Amino acid sequence: MRAAVRPLVRRNRPAALDSWSLPLVAGGPVPTWPTAVAPPRAVTPPVRRSASAARCLLVTDTLDTGGVDEVVAFLARSLPAHDFEVAVLLASDAETKGIGLIGRELAEAGVEVVDPGPEQGPDWVRSWRPDVMYLHGGMQWPVSVANDLGIPAAAVLHGMHDLFNLSDDEVAARSLKLSAVVAVSELVLEEYLHKAGDVHGTLAVTIPNGVDPAKVSRIDRRAARSALGLRDEILFVCLARHCLQKNTFALVSAFEDVAGSLPNAHLLVAGRVDEAVYTRQVIGLRDRSAAADRIHLRDNVQRVDVLLGAADVFVLDSYFEGWSLASMEALASGVPSVLSDVGGAREQLDVGVPNGLLVPNPLGDPIGLTWDAMLRARFRPQLNREALTGALCAVATGAIESSRAEIADASLQAFRADRSVAAHAGLLRTLLS
Repeated sequence: MRAAVRPLVRRNRPAALDSWSLPLVAGGPVPTWPTAVAPPRAVTPPVRRSASAARCLLVTDTLDTGGVDEVVAFLARSLPAHDFEVAVLLASDAETKGIGLIGRELAEAGVEVVDPGPEQGPDWVRSWRPDVMYLHGGMQWPVSVANDLGIPAAAVLHGMHDLFNLSDDEVAARSLKLSAVVAVSELVLEEYLHKAGDVHGTLAVTIPNGVDPAKVSRIDRRAARSALGLRDEILFVCLARHCLQKNTFALVSAFEDVAGSLPNAHLLVAGRVDEAVYTRQVIGLRDRSAAADRIHLRDNVQRVDVLLGAADVFVLDSYFEGWSLASMEALASGVPSVLSDVGGAREQLDVGVPNGLLVPNPLGDPIGLTWDAMLRARFRPQLNREALTGALCAVATGAIESSRAEIADASLQAFRADRSVAAHAGLLRTLLS
């Protein structure tokens, strides 16, 4: 029946998320955005520092609003302080997603951002004459160009998603073309080595992402909660794209149990829609829920400082991550967090003070994930549901005794932005020498 009906159904219709013009609490005010108070960016402008400055070409496939996009932009702004001249190339083996919001902001700040396409791309790279290439994604043609030019090329693994469906031999063959592989967390490096085996002399290291001071909430908590119309409600916040990776269907399903135990609990999931069909399934689940009026599925919003300032608990039940910037920014804003066992979660929840709870991966073992396994599990009861609901209820009712200030200070110290940038710069200098 599905096979017969599918051709009659329009597959590309958008997913209707809740509008930000609707209140979170029934009878309450529409969310407002008070004046932002954010520290200035602690980085130098992207200018050539000296005659000996090395040219570093950062390569990615998108510069819009994602976590990887934020990391690339942060490196583009920060590496010049370490005597690098930087440009950003949008590249894909098929078609890039184009220069989005973050790309336009970088260009306005004076960083050269280009999207020449795979046909003109090699000629542009040769004309720019980089000394080293730093790739953030699984694109291959830039690696071939770097090999032809005889310059080092390193790939930063922000997760294993680009390699899930490749064979072990294919992953090992890719490593032969790279001078270094950089994992953003120990779990990602473990996953990579599990798949690649002997990396044949390719340098393999871990460099955790740092906290961009400009992304850390500085808004007064009472003002943030008032802006969202919250009184004594418990607010769980998940900042995540609406897609399979983030496992929103299982989170909404598990929240039904939480809502039964905590009558004043609300769940807010905010992010852009990446997979409309999947998101419509999540919306349908919410609409059928007895707690539908307390589950809010909304689009991406720039004022995450207000959402984090108002949140009681941050939650992320992803199948996989490389190193979630959303959870790191939540912890750096002082929000206790519940995270599934994915890349970066163990490190982020081990900063010297109690700051949240780690629950098992939705599929059990976080090593060896595949897209097929996630697709089979996406609408089924998952292995970590009981642990997830228990952790959410525990953190919401005071299981984490650290203050928000203690959580924020420990996280900011553990993942200082300057330390992360210095590690990347040091690796690039090693490759150049």
